[in-house]
This record gives sequence, structure tokens and C-alpha cells, in this order.
Amino acid sequence: MTDPNSSNETAAMPDAASQEPGWERRLLEQLVLANLAEQRLARRWKNGIRVAWLVLVLVLVWVGWERGAAPVDVSKPHTAVIEIKGEIASGGESSAELVVSSLRSAMEDEGTMGVVLLINSPGGSPVQAGMINDEIHRLRAKHKKPVIAVVEETCASAAYYIAAAADSIYVDKASIVGSIGVLMDGFGFTGLMDKLGVERRLLTAGENKGFLDPFSPQTEHQRQYAQAMLDQIHQQFIAAVKTGRGKRLKETPEMFSGLFWTGQQAIEMGLADQFGTLDSVARDVIKAEDVIDYTHRDNVAERLVKRFGASIGEAAVKTLHTAPVLR
Repeated sequence: MTDPNSSNETAAMPDAASQEPGWERRLLEQLVLANLAEQRLARRWKNGIRVAWLVLVLVLVWVGWERGAAPVDVSKPHTAVIEIKGEIASGGESSAELVVSSLRSAMEDEGTMGVVLLINSPGGSPVQAGMINDEIHRLRAKHKKPVIAVVEETCASAAYYIAAAADSIYVDKASIVGSIGVLMDGFGFTGLMDKLGVERRLLTAGENKGFLDPFSPQTEHQRQYAQAMLDQIHQQFIAAVKTGRGKRLKETPEMFSGLFWTGQQAIEMGLADQFGTLDSVARDVIKAEDVIDYTHRDNVAERLVKRFGASIGEAAVKTLHTAPVLR
């Protein structure tokens, strides 16, 4: 007779294979091999993506060379134009590095009769603007060629810092000109943190090391220190404007207050000289109607390379948000 409990005992028994000696080791080896295979596959995908990006960059560079503008004869009389657009900042298209490089190339060409700085910028870094201002004075004296600023929509703060170094400034009657001032902006969240019951834990070596931290209170001494620094940069800006514009300025109490004016008002105040455009200045002032663009611009490949490296300096870029800005 069959024992009714025999089937239950059989079902409860472990698998025979699991009772073989060393089965745990074999299972572990299988898991390790599977993990290694997955890692190899992931590496192949990463390498494949990198190779694809490299090929794309090389193709873009090759296309850029193949489709480049036809060469121009820079030995013939011409007006050189250099665009200063957008924010004036290190690493940007209106950085001191690129603008000064463009200026040097334009000045050194024998056919350049004069240089036009075509400006449309709300401002930016006083350091970058100061470097460009100094180089304009140096190159103009060295090569004995005029530098003329032509304003489109806006020439404010750091952009005007640059324009002040030019021999003359031409504007449209509705252009925005001026804003001769310096700012440092940020936020303070200490009151909000107190209401939310959030505790800030910031460790520093140096009692003032974290005084720009938005989550820490600012002392009166720290505020005065920052204000003194801004005042000094402001005086540097004012000195550059007075040096560049000279007796043409009709100084008023508000001229260096940070206010801005229309192009028509700027002419009346001596911040600008006349109405004009790139074409009219090239034709009537420099006397060379042919215009050659010397603006250094990043090509597509260079922009891609910068984007790849952008994450490396992301933390450093964020710290610049508290730096003084001419705006």
C-alpha cells in the first residue's frame, strides 16, 4: 500500500543538484561571469559613443573648412569691423581674449584704414572690459589707425567701458548708452531658514571666508568691505571714461550714477559724438567702403569641445555669479 505522506515528504526535500558539493561556488561563479559580461557590454557602448562623437567633430571641422568663406584681399584699403555682442565675459564670444585677438589681426593688416567696434551689449565683466580698453589704447598708438565705436541697440556698462577707448562713438538716436556703475548682486536666505527651522553648517578657515554665502548672515564690516571694493572699481570705470572722452564730456551729477540714456541724449552729454551706422562710418569717416569682418567666432566644433569640458568648471562658474558686474 502506498504511504499517503510519501508525496509530501518528496516535495519538501531540497533539489538534488543543490545537495551536490560546491554548488554554491558554481552559482557564485556564474553570477560573477554574468556581471563581467554586462560590464564589457557597457564599456563597448561607451567607447562606441565616444568614437561617434569624435567622428562627428571631425566631420564638422572638415565641413567648416570646405565651406569657409572665400579668401579676401586684406592688402586693399578696407574698414575692419569687430562685433562686440552679448555679455562681455571670460570664455564668451565677447571676451578680452577674442576681441583683442581680432583687434591685433585687424591692425596688423596693411589694408586696414580703420577699425569699427560694432557694439550691442548690456555689459559684463569689468576685468574683461578693462583689458580690452587698455589694448585699444596701445594698438591705436602703435599702428596709428583710428578705432571707432558704432552702437546698435545697447552700449551699457562694460560695453561703454570699451567704447570709451575709441576715437569717437556713433549711435542711433534710440540707442541705449551709459549705465556707468558697478553692481554685485545675490540673495540672503537666513530669515527664511529660521522660519523653516533649517540650520546652516558652514565651516571656514578665516573669519570672512564665507561672507558671500547666501545662507549665512552678513556683518556690517563685510558689507562695508564689499562696498569699498565696488566703489574702487567704479572709480576705475569713471577714470577710463574721462580719459577716453576728455573735454567732450558735459559732466553732470547723474552722469556716473548708473543711469542710462538714449543715443540722442548721449550726444548732448558728450558720451557719444554723432549719429551713424557701420556703413556710413566706413564710407564717410574711415573713407574705405569695403568692410571686412575680423570678429573671431568659435566654429561648431569648438563649441562642442567647450560643451564637453563645461561640466569640469561648472562649480567655478557658479562662484562668478557673486563677482562685480558692470551692468
